[in-house]
Amino acid sequence: MSYEQLLIDFNIFYQTSGHKHCRPGWANMACPFCTGNPGLHLGMNLNNGAFYCWRCEWKPAPKAISALTGIDEKQAKELLRKYKSTPGSKKSEPKIKFKPHKLPSGTASMKQQHRKYLEDRGFDADYLEQEWRVLGTGPISKLDGIDYKHRILAPVYWGGKKVTFQTRDITNKANVKYMACPKERETIHHKYIVYGRQDKWTDTGICVEGITDVWRLGYNAFATFGIKTTKRQIRLIAKQFDRVIILFDDDPQAQQQAKQLQAELEVRGVETIIKTIQGDPADMPQDDADHLVKQLTRR
Repeated sequence: MSYEQLLIDFNIFYQTSGHKHCRPGWANMACPFCTGNPGLHLGMNLNNGAFYCWRCEWKPAPKAISALTGIDEKQAKELLRKYKSTPGSKKSEPKIKFKPHKLPSGTASMKQQHRKYLEDRGFDADYLEQEWRVLGTGPISKLDGIDYKHRILAPVYWGGKKVTFQTRDITNKANVKYMACPKERETIHHKYIVYGRQDKWTDTGICVEGITDVWRLGYNAFATFGIKTTKRQIRLIAKQFDRVIILFDDDPQAQQQAKQLQAELEVRGVETIIKTIQGDPADMPQDDADHLVKQLTRR
């Protein structure tokens, strides 16, 4: 028995790699507790059964299992005991065997379907291709056994070098909209850096959640790949910017994380302001986004 077998037996969709929140030794799934952008925010530690959500943080295991399966918490406790690995079979978290960074097979310049997806969302496909080096994947696209078909792919650069990538489904039919580079293929883990144009940054930065928010807001923006920030990201942001405007989603979990980030940055001497808008920055009309940036960066 194992915790992963529990997820399989109860038909709970999960991933252990290929998604931006996946970590070795964890299974990630949709969180039944938090609101806001959908995604595989909830992780289950396959070694000890602990649950952690990137948006709403720690959850008691019986409560999480109850919400995921529909059984009551008393039954969930019994279930956890049943599926717990025996002492003799307990394994430590696996060591990562890093591999050279590369893109999924079938990755190339964007085709008509990729451009249509972006243009339907109000983006300029030519601009994204030229300035952000956005690519597309075809009907057959895999990397290390992970299926990346029919996606736009955004390479992530750091220090002028391509270190990882993020992808987004263009069909709106995939179980997982956003999928990341497998961790063992990342030259630098994406939660150790932020996404943006380092060569265009000034002393003021607009902190957003995702890559599409950066595309909409332009060179002043940078993304932390989700609302949860790591200590490495915080140190990097504090070193780069004198002033930061945090523009996360307006749901309670995102705003709580924004307040925590604000406190961390202010301790490091960074002038930090939290702003909210209705909806997602990526969904704004471009003219409205341009006007917002001018307002936010005005001294």
